[in-house]
Amino acid sequence: MGKKSAAAAALVLSGVLLATGCSSGGGSGAGPAKTGGATAPTPSAPASGPAGGAGDGPASAAAYQKWGLKPLPAAPAPPARKPVQPKPGEVPVISDIPTKEKVVFLTFDDGAEKDPRFVEMMRDLKIPFTMFLTDAAISGNKGYFKPLQQLGNAIQNHTLTHPNMRTESGDQQQRQICGQQEKLAKEYGKAPRLFRPPYGNWNEATRAAAKACGIQSIVLWRESMQIQNMQYQRGDKKLHPGDIVLAHFRGKSELKGHTMTEMTANMLRHIQEQGFAVARLEDYV
Repeated sequence: MGKKSAAAAALVLSGVLLATGCSSGGGSGAGPAKTGGATAPTPSAPASGPAGGAGDGPASAAAYQKWGLKPLPAAPAPPARKPVQPKPGEVPVISDIPTKEKVVFLTFDDGAEKDPRFVEMMRDLKIPFTMFLTDAAISGNKGYFKPLQQLGNAIQNHTLTHPNMRTESGDQQQRQICGQQEKLAKEYGKAPRLFRPPYGNWNEATRAAAKACGIQSIVLWRESMQIQNMQYQRGDKKLHPGDIVLAHFRGKSELKGHTMTEMTANMLRHIQEQGFAVARLEDYV
């Protein structure tokens, strides 16, 4: 696999990621992103609980006000049939979900920052999101992510040491993905079925490795959240139905003095101002 030192991993997972958005081109890979199926029928009932789980309903206006926010629209009920349906033997690579609903999907990468206020924020707001965790980033406090998981937010795979997968051999890529599968399953009780390649860099060897490790889909993104603003891949600089949004577990040193909750609040303002709800990614893929 080529051993990476802990110091090198920490460097990669710090300020470098702020400049790159954990990306080398906003989710570009070895070809155009692919989805595995057509748009599912559009249900109209609101979701019954936080993060698609058994909670106590949508967050109150008071909860949003506590964090200086206006309420987001209620997310629709999950589709009866997931819009992304991989073909047999195929691992699709997706940057968005085929849907006409005004929903987006939030994802947080790496796991270097472990701000207890973020747990409080997500408990209050009941916003669903997906965590793509790197072992080198979470190893100091893996327990931090369990309360977030208990809220109904899934933990998915982001490799052991956060390498550029295009520079790794097929065997090395498989060790990165399968090794993290094993660690995450042991720690959090469930093996991931989604994988995000660091920096959005992948090739066909990545897909083969992901398939060998039991991954069902490779997940990229359409927008990335920085500190106050989003970076958009499309020229109109707007959210679109089904967009996957990238953010990171980052602290003040990476956010120029701002906190992770401040960054998250800014991201939610962009989503609210454009009239979008936040849905649970795993309900669609």
